[in-house]
Amino acid sequence: MMQLIQRKWKSGLVKALMVLYALITLYPLLWLFMSSVKSNEEFYSRPFLLPTKWHWDSFSRAWNVSDMGTGMFNSIIVTGISLVLTLVIAALAAYVLSRFQFRLKLLVMGLFLLGMLIPIHSTLVPLFIMMNQTHLLNTYGALIFPYVAFELPIAIFILQAYMNTFPREIEEAAFLDGMGYWGIFRKMMLPLSAPAMSTVAILAVLRYWNDFSFALVFISKPALKTLPLSLSMFATGYMTDYQLTMAALAMAVIPTIIVYLVFQRSIMQGMVAGAVKG
Repeated sequence: MMQLIQRKWKSGLVKALMVLYALITLYPLLWLFMSSVKSNEEFYSRPFLLPTKWHWDSFSRAWNVSDMGTGMFNSIIVTGISLVLTLVIAALAAYVLSRFQFRLKLLVMGLFLLGMLIPIHSTLVPLFIMMNQTHLLNTYGALIFPYVAFELPIAIFILQAYMNTFPREIEEAAFLDGMGYWGIFRKMMLPLSAPAMSTVAILAVLRYWNDFSFALVFISKPALKTLPLSLSMFATGYMTDYQLTMAALAMAVIPTIIVYLVFQRSIMQGMVAGAVKG
């Protein structure tokens, strides 16, 4: 009887701690949406309390003032193309590195891992010079190419670790059935790697969607500005309109929340399974 009571107490304590952790984790998001319907005066005077008057017009004003429609469209284009290129190239490279033996394999893997150690912002100046010489400034390519290049090392690392867990017997059976390498990759490796691909996808989307530095340096045309550049419209050297800034941030974060909720189960499977030999 005492053991049953102790188990219930432990279970209740664990659940209470999990609820507390969830509230602490979600509070910044709740605070963001709460602040988005406050006036600037209330943002300073009542930063952690509910607003006395809910300013729902903040969302429409923020959308129109910053031209968020253009920024949202450009961010979707850049993020979508970069994501497709990242997944295709990373999946192909991971398949070769995980299933084939060849000379200089360790060197190739070392170069990819070295790419994870390069500070991204230290490359802004040389990349700007390169983009200027190749006439890529103020184009989608000025963002897509660096995004893909810097995301590939971690994407290949995750996918290769996941593909290493696949037994080679399934490939041998496929070869006996007359299936070639391309068929094995397309019909077997890609479907089996769906959890890891989801993990790579969400990590890449978050980086592409939220990037500000590359867009600020490589894009100057208003028609090509991305969402982070649109959000910077509310801040000047003298003041920041927090009412509109919070409303714009609330609208900008919704797509990433939806993407995470849709793929959260696959994301967790990909993060855990790739770390264990099966």
